[in-house]
Amino acid sequence: MPDYLNSRWLVATGLLIGLSGSLPTHAEEAFRVCADPRNPPFSNQQLEGFENQIAAMFAEELGQSLEYTWFPQRIGFIRNTLKAKLPDQDIYKCDVVMGIPAESDMTLTTTAYYRSIYGMIFPKGHKLDDIKTPADMTLLAPERRNELKIAMFDRGPGTDWIVKNGFIEQGVPYQSMTGDPDNNTATTMDRDFKAGSIDLAILWGPMAGYLISNSPPGTYTFLPMISTSGMKFDYSMAMGVRYGDKERQARLDELISKKSDEILEILKKHNVPLVDPEGHLIFVPGN
Repeated sequence: MPDYLNSRWLVATGLLIGLSGSLPTHAEEAFRVCADPRNPPFSNQQLEGFENQIAAMFAEELGQSLEYTWFPQRIGFIRNTLKAKLPDQDIYKCDVVMGIPAESDMTLTTTAYYRSIYGMIFPKGHKLDDIKTPADMTLLAPERRNELKIAMFDRGPGTDWIVKNGFIEQGVPYQSMTGDPDNNTATTMDRDFKAGSIDLAILWGPMAGYLISNSPPGTYTFLPMISTSGMKFDYSMAMGVRYGDKERQARLDELISKKSDEILEILKKHNVPLVDPEGHLIFVPGN
């Protein structure tokens, strides 16, 4: 599982942020989502993330209101949301996690509703404008290699690539998740690119898309990294429900199939790089 996906579920215990909206008298009156309140481009309390928008579309299709339980996606997220009941009530706090790795065993998962890819991202007009594919990086002359500063996270395929291709000396260490609720990977990378602290990062596609979406056109170049037999860069994302909740799983699977075109358009608007199940590129931001 990639570094960002790992960190989203496996780092630093968070605290309950609160509930949005009034509680339903019956769970089926609402589409009740467990989500992080500060995790763009996925979700936030302003409902600007693509997971928020897909949840709103599903709630409308089901004729239900949309309600959230907010909790940082760190260690304890599933335990304190999807698997937790409201005090003195026989009702769970929420029913659906909108984005979880399809291979995760923490929940019962739906069919995948998108598949994204890691890629190199760097500022245009800086040091790497002649780099057109990730393979070009391996051909750089030693003097150019030595002057580079590459973000290197504590786990994941990007770090594996850096080590395998001899860029370890150029690595600038980062944690996959700092625990700072006001800054995620994308906002940290944007700040450090602008400060000149780093020249290049290998980011999970939605995070790279967030940088591109929130910068003037032409600010960044994104180069997708194609999986090989020895190194995997593309991963499928699904929705999660409680084990045993097969009826809800089936309902979500139907919606994912029915609304696949609309889901695709939402993801493209957020500049999420997309690949098909075989890893072939469908959409690359900036192309």
